[in-house]
Amino acid sequence: MSRRSGILEFAVLGLLREAPMHGYELRKRLNTSLGIFRAFSYGTLYPCLKTLVANGWLIEEPGSAPEDAIAASLAGRRAKIVYRLTAEGKEHFEELLSHTGPDSWEDEHFAARFAFFGQTEREVRMRVLEGRRSRLEERLEKMRASLARTRERLDDYTLELQRHGMESVEREVRWLNELIESERAGRDRRRPSTDGSAQQDNTSGSTGGLPRYGNGESTGGTSPGTATPPDPSGDTTN
Repeated sequence: MSRRSGILEFAVLGLLREAPMHGYELRKRLNTSLGIFRAFSYGTLYPCLKTLVANGWLIEEPGSAPEDAIAASLAGRRAKIVYRLTAEGKEHFEELLSHTGPDSWEDEHFAARFAFFGQTEREVRMRVLEGRRSRLEERLEKMRASLARTRERLDDYTLELQRHGMESVEREVRWLNELIESERAGRDRRRPSTDGSAQQDNTSGSTGGLPRYGNGESTGGTSPGTATPPDPSGDTTN
């Protein structure tokens, strides 16, 4: 399985965990809620869905609206197929959510993982965020070293592009620092119980500590459709 197809399977399972959908709805959600999939097509989605069905993680069902089936029959078309997550599919998705290895720190995979942070355990979120920050700090160090070596040979425009890339990575590192501190604050927060003792907050899916900007919106998406992380793609040096 390629990394790209693995990310797509993860995102499809995550969206279908919310509710059953047909292919058009899935493609729309992937395009609008998860920007990393804006360029993909039905030719990519349907093979992915067939693989997930073959693995027993999804089942296909006919569309629930009778008028849809009648309209499709009159037009000589097949009724829309709705895809539903199975119990095995939910278990598999939850297993994927618990992964915190290096793949989850990469640009596209991190964006997909972040979109489903609202369904992810707090400790897992922390490991993914810290891993992502570490990866970007390594990238930033390499970019600075490369710029120091080549500065004299670069024209003004190329130099400005290099600086822009570095600023993009620096901005995401600052954003990650805020998220990590907020997660730590949420983890350490205690709720007073009826007997006056302190209780640990529930760590599953809790996002109460996200930093907020002046417009009142949180910086990070805790579910598909919320703000996406800063795009580090502006860097020009790996």
